[in-house]
Amino acid sequence: MRPFGIAGLQLDLAKTDNCDHIVAEIAAAKARLPWVDMIVIGELALYGAGVSHAQPLPGPAEARMCEAARAAGVWLVPGSLFEKVGDRIYNTAPVIDPAGEVVARYRKIYPFRPYEQGVTAGDQFVVFDVPDVGRFGLSICYDMWFPETTRTLTWMGAEVILHPGMTNTIDRDAELAIARASAVTNQVYFVDINVAGALGVGKSGVFGPGGEVIHEAGAGHEVIAVELDLDQVTRVRERGWHGLGQPLKSLRDTPIEFPPYRDGFAASPAFAKLGPLEKPRSERPASPALRVVKT
Repeated sequence: MRPFGIAGLQLDLAKTDNCDHIVAEIAAAKARLPWVDMIVIGELALYGAGVSHAQPLPGPAEARMCEAARAAGVWLVPGSLFEKVGDRIYNTAPVIDPAGEVVARYRKIYPFRPYEQGVTAGDQFVVFDVPDVGRFGLSICYDMWFPETTRTLTWMGAEVILHPGMTNTIDRDAELAIARASAVTNQVYFVDINVAGALGVGKSGVFGPGGEVIHEAGAGHEVIAVELDLDQVTRVRERGWHGLGQPLKSLRDTPIEFPPYRDGFAASPAFAKLGPLEKPRSERPASPALRVVKT
């Protein structure tokens, strides 16, 4: 076995500086569950969705998270925060080891456009190794709506996908379906941690390499502590889930060159008809100005 304990903290957060609250929650989770090796928190948990707290990395917020990880002796993905680089802003998730050192930073590749304005897309996929355990990949919220992102992390050797999210809309059930499908089609553990309270609707999920539901959370504060066995990923990839589908081997062995990747998505006439990427407008005609009738 390659056991590894992960606690996803689905936190009830405010639209403000949540750093003190998060530091306390990390310490409490480790004190209560000393077997936990890693803690994962939702997207933009530190300050919420506003870019006014954007800061360079390394920076003060990341330094506080490094100290929290070192004090608890855990791997930590403290959600993400807005990173300022010159005149650009990225949505960035740091990875911190138990010694309090930043070992990786991932910049969200797919900002939630057209709604998430003013945020630059990242262009690098990120995986990192936990010694004697395995390889982990990072993805943030809207990224998972593009199956190529999870597939690329799997191609890079990821056995676990860590996925902080911040969803406060009615499509959360669709996201859980995507997370579960991402797990089974890539034969990975998929750890999808949302925020709660004023920032999100909760309903985090953890799914196994056969698409099995390990846990689905409710809407409020919840500590989602699970023990993963990365040898199970190896076994499922070798034998198939219940001895059935082996999709990664079939994908590896196929001679097909997929036209969208060969020619590019912009080459599609169907895609060309989609129109611009912009917010939908009301389809009702504008109402005429109201007239005040005096009697």
